[in-house]
Amino acid sequence: MRDILESDWKIFRTVRQAALDRYCARVLDECAAVIRDTSVSNHDRYLRLYRMLDKRDDTLASAFNDFRRSTALIQLAHIRRLGVVTDEELGRFSQETRELVTALVTGDFG
Repeated sequence: MRDILESDWKIFRTVRQAALDRYCARVLDECAAVIRDTSVSNHDRYLRLYRMLDKRDDTLASAFNDFRRSTALIQLAHIRRLGVVTDEELGRFSQETRELVTALVTGDFG
């Protein structure tokens, strides 16, 4: 996999930050929903919250950690797959990067 273009790297740095914030907001909303669910015991809510955060933390790590130019295209595809990169943000990248990210997300390399 090639490194990201310099111009796309500059865009990626800002898009990644916004995507990370969106992902965290989504997880916090999920946490709030678990906490508000009074149909189960406090202990059950605690266990659900713990398990959910453990999974979401793994997802966050695989999508947002290892922040380097050499991994930026894979990261961009991963965070796009998570639904935290908007069409508008993706449109800011070069055509080459958009096509590669779309192929990585859809698996359509034809």
